[in-house]
Amino acid sequence: MLQAGSLHLPTIAVNLELSMQETTKLFLLKTLHTLIWVFYNVVIFYMLFAAITGRIDKWLWICYGLVVLEGVILLCFRWTCPLTIVARKYTGDTTDNFDIFLPNWLARHTKMIYSCLVVVIIIITIFQLIRINS
Repeated sequence: MLQAGSLHLPTIAVNLELSMQETTKLFLLKTLHTLIWVFYNVVIFYMLFAAITGRIDKWLWICYGLVVLEGVILLCFRWTCPLTIVARKYTGDTTDNFDIFLPNWLARHTKMIYSCLVVVIIIITIFQLIRINS
């Protein structure tokens, strides 16, 4: 068997292949995480639009259900996305955006930004419901 120094070349190839598989898995997780993030952007901005325009329809309530579901999932995982937990298996990177295709500052502040938006949406929805029912 060919040897490079004290390392066997087939061993290096296997390790490189494992590393590539982990990189591919991390890439797929980042892609999935980003797609879910985009989906929730659509959900939250629809909610904002619906609340501002007084469009209190079934889609607004479905969106509220999706946001509650996301909140329950985050609560169950101690405010960490389950995809983040899985992605940690494939990298030692600890930056805020290691598991999603977002700028680091946005990945760091996403929960705060969208939590504040949802609170604003709830307040606007309450005002709209009061206006409609009075």
